[in-house]
Amino acid sequence: MKRILQGMMKTMNSVNPPRMTALRELHEAETGGPFSILIGTILSARTKDESTTKVVKVLFSKYKNSRDLANAKLKDVEKIIKSIGFYHVKAKRIIEVAKIIDSKYEGKVPDNLEKLVELPGVGRKTANCVLVYAFDKPAIPVDIHVHRISNRLGLVETKTPEETEMELMKKIPKKFWLEINDTFVMYGQNICKPISPMCDVCKIKKNCKYYSTKNVS
Repeated sequence: MKRILQGMMKTMNSVNPPRMTALRELHEAETGGPFSILIGTILSARTKDESTTKVVKVLFSKYKNSRDLANAKLKDVEKIIKSIGFYHVKAKRIIEVAKIIDSKYEGKVPDNLEKLVELPGVGRKTANCVLVYAFDKPAIPVDIHVHRISNRLGLVETKTPEETEMELMKKIPKKFWLEINDTFVMYGQNICKPISPMCDVCKIKKNCKYYSTKNVS
């Protein structure tokens, strides 16, 4: 796995050094506490990283914590996040989540998977993102990029992201878990794209099942 992760980074840096993912930017930000990462992850679904980053900055400049957001007016939140997909649904959801965090957990985001997935709209991927980016706890968040690349490389043969997560957890040493989502997502956005992946520049293609199958004469 070390060779794969290093190969991905070498490929990206040789072509065009990638910008940080939205969640990594939140992690690195001064205000990037667990609550902002939880809300940012919910907002990032089906939304470009650039849009997520901009919206979260504006949102948390007005609502500093879970109590502020819990007491926010729906129309005000909708106005702030209007540029992202499904903003009506997401505005209601993040206010609902904020209310639970504020009342049930005294403003502190839980740091375990079981409690996180009990929150409305929070599935395994979102919960794992919070564990990785907010708490630096080993987990493997599997989105479309991680699922696609894991199957292309032949690391797994799975139908769903949930299956991919379980298989990767079995096969990959825990010490690499924190790096997987960030690196695979950047690679999926920049190199190993859904359509027309840039196999010609990929430095790990010799060990890629997709590449070897594609080039069978």
